[in-house]
Amino acid sequence: MPATHEVFNQATPLGDYSAADDPALLEGLRREGAAWAEADVREIGDAAGSERVRAWGESANAYPPVLRTHDRYGHRVDEIDFQPAYHVLMDQAVEHGLHAAPWAEEREGAHVARAAKFFLWSQAESGHGCPISMTYASVPALRRSPALAEQYEPLLTARAYDFGLRPPLTKRGLIAGMSMTEKQGGSDVRANTTRAVPTSEGHYLLTGHKWFTSAPMSDVFLTLAQAPEGLTCFLVPRVLPDGSRNRLYIQRLKDKLGNKSNASGELEYDGALAHVVGEPGRGVRTIIEMVNSTRLDCVIGSAAGMRAAVVHALNHAGSRGAFGKPLVEQPLMRNVLADLALESEAATALMTRLAGAVDRSVRGDEGEAAFRRLGVAVGKFWVTKRQPVHAAEALECLGGNGYVEESGMPRLFRDSPLNSIWEGSGNVAALDVLRAMAKSPESVEAFMAELDTAAGSDDHYDAALKRLGQVLGDLDEIQYRARSVVELMALALQASVLLRYAPTPVAEAFTASRLGGEWGHVFGTLPRGVDTGLILDRARPRG
Repeated sequence: MPATHEVFNQATPLGDYSAADDPALLEGLRREGAAWAEADVREIGDAAGSERVRAWGESANAYPPVLRTHDRYGHRVDEIDFQPAYHVLMDQAVEHGLHAAPWAEEREGAHVARAAKFFLWSQAESGHGCPISMTYASVPALRRSPALAEQYEPLLTARAYDFGLRPPLTKRGLIAGMSMTEKQGGSDVRANTTRAVPTSEGHYLLTGHKWFTSAPMSDVFLTLAQAPEGLTCFLVPRVLPDGSRNRLYIQRLKDKLGNKSNASGELEYDGALAHVVGEPGRGVRTIIEMVNSTRLDCVIGSAAGMRAAVVHALNHAGSRGAFGKPLVEQPLMRNVLADLALESEAATALMTRLAGAVDRSVRGDEGEAAFRRLGVAVGKFWVTKRQPVHAAEALECLGGNGYVEESGMPRLFRDSPLNSIWEGSGNVAALDVLRAMAKSPESVEAFMAELDTAAGSDDHYDAALKRLGQVLGDLDEIQYRARSVVELMALALQASVLLRYAPTPVAEAFTASRLGGEWGHVFGTLPRGVDTGLILDRARPRG
């Protein structure tokens, strides 16, 4: 066919770039005790920014997992078939220790290094991060039963992805899932009706229906059920030691808005064999260990989504012209892009700070443990809430091109609400912050001490601290006001990290816009005088 016109003024393809070429990430990595991991972080960043790995992510989402309940002979098998690219992504994630590997490392900063790599790898594809995250989070909960941990922890932390239905203790490595939510309860896990009946052999048999099980193809699950002693946490293997299938059945897979590469489904327990984890009757206390760790990953995942969105938006605006100039040089577009980059940098800075708190708390730092309790809950509420509006604005930077699947932006947008919903929606997260403050006064002291480290460095910040003190002292209708309270806590926390560690123009732009009232209700409303050039320069990968 003859050419009818010349194609011009289309954005240059993103191509290969280094996702680790991110000053906010690398500065946080070094600051939080994991500078030793920079070479590994850069290696996975090179891979995550490649066209090859992004193509894996596209394939894994274009062909979602399919449930196969029976084999050709009519036997119940409950297998889930995945597009091969999904397994490649999982294999690479496990090999690089993005799952539970840090729990087996004594080195300071191991959890920070893992957070940085998880952040980078999630930018290429986020769905497979769900089982990776739950495997990471399963270890601290499992340690409440030392005998079980002795058997399973070496396999959960092993850097071997060994997919397939076989007895767990015969495999080279394990993936863990979580199965808590029921039809009638949702986030109210105490309303669970799944029953656990003890046997003479020392284990329990579970009967009930789980409405939303993440990664139902996992080797083992942590789940909750009502035992004679009360709500209890259990470890449920999919395959029993003799090779027979445990009596748990995948009823169907959920047809979700996004997160398409990852399977989520309904599980039916029909006398499924299970082992007690932790103290019988204290199931919520036990599984909260897992929940707290997945909260950090929700922050990491949302920060990763924002970073990927900024990279795509900058690439488009940098190579497409409009009204006689490159789009990135148009003043209003610079405002929008700088605002998006500022939001992304604040999320990344907070993510690395929280990862540092986790790393130090698991090594016995009580002050960091107290800060972690409140800081992670606050960060989970806010950063996950910011991702959907951020993704929508970044998509719009590409105009109609951003609305087309080939751009990758629709997938980012569809994936963006998940982390806020996961483990408990925004209301649950906000109310948990209030509960933590009421039950653990030391966490409030640690949180405020963290904020005080930046006091006196910025007028907008100091005014916000004063306002926060007044807000926290007013308990009238505190549950009704919970979201606004936690929002202010989150903004102050992000500002404190930026004021201490980011370049001054970045920190001042954040405090003037987010805390000083010089900001609208949409992105692209930064006040005059902001150094958009510096902000965009930090956000633009070079490699």
